[in-house]
Amino acid sequence: MRPIRLALPATALLLCALWAPAAQAAPAASGDWTAAPASGGGTRPSADGRPCFYLEGAPGTVLEDTVSLSNPTGIPVTLKLRGAAAYNTATGAFAVRQAPDPWIALAAPEVKIPPHTRADVPFAVTVPAGAQPGDHPAALVATAGGREVGVRLQLRVSGPTLSALTVESVRIDKGRGLIWYALVNRGNTALTPRLALRADGMFGRALDRPARTLPVELLPGQRVELSEPWPHPPALDRVTVHLDVTADGGAHSTVEASAAFVPWGVVGGAALALLAGAAGVLRLVRRRGRRVAESPEPPVRERELAQTGAGQ
Repeated sequence: MRPIRLALPATALLLCALWAPAAQAAPAASGDWTAAPASGGGTRPSADGRPCFYLEGAPGTVLEDTVSLSNPTGIPVTLKLRGAAAYNTATGAFAVRQAPDPWIALAAPEVKIPPHTRADVPFAVTVPAGAQPGDHPAALVATAGGREVGVRLQLRVSGPTLSALTVESVRIDKGRGLIWYALVNRGNTALTPRLALRADGMFGRALDRPARTLPVELLPGQRVELSEPWPHPPALDRVTVHLDVTADGGAHSTVEASAAFVPWGVVGGAALALLAGAAGVLRLVRRRGRRVAESPEPPVRERELAQTGAGQ
């Protein structure tokens, strides 16, 4: 466990944008309890109503903020709180670990909120002395009655940053009309990648899509597998697919893959027709051969008489 120091009073109470772990941010249902950042906190400049926690500090420092929990219902609710490190699921969604993040300490791990009441709970983030520079995404998670709500914590450790990514493992799924590929964040900052896609064939360009922002936030050290639809590929061609991915900070990667498109149904039908025609010709040749072989020749004596008569 990394050492935790909590330099906050245990009496404060807070609220931020909601998100169900492993899903995108979403508002709370009407009448449900909520969680969000308290107004005005954080070490990065931000206005009230901030959607997430923004904290930044050097290794060895303690950063403080407050989460606001609100209970608009007519019954009391008891919320359990924990800090959790974040990661990308295999398909790129934002998710959090089940184990508590040892960098994060809450003033109260459990809070009982009376009806129509808000509670502000302070917390501290202790950045270890040996922490690597860059982004360390996390979240504060509140749980009650089988419902779990997360408030994102964007934590950056001061120091040199590197934006780098690679695109790899490209494959063309001709059956489902998809181009699969993997993105890997090789740097130490969260990235929002942009993808440009084209396909060049023997008969010209078969696909051309300008760069667009992908619906994924690629966290440091994470690998995700994504796909692009290709509903109308060429019927007969050999193509080379080019993927070009960029992100802020100078991150850039390109890769290509080749595939042959052959209308096997048509080719198979033509081949069957050729085979059937060849078989028919072969049967005809054999039939004629049998007729020639079976025709009777005249006896030797008759041939001799015929030759003698011809000589006379």
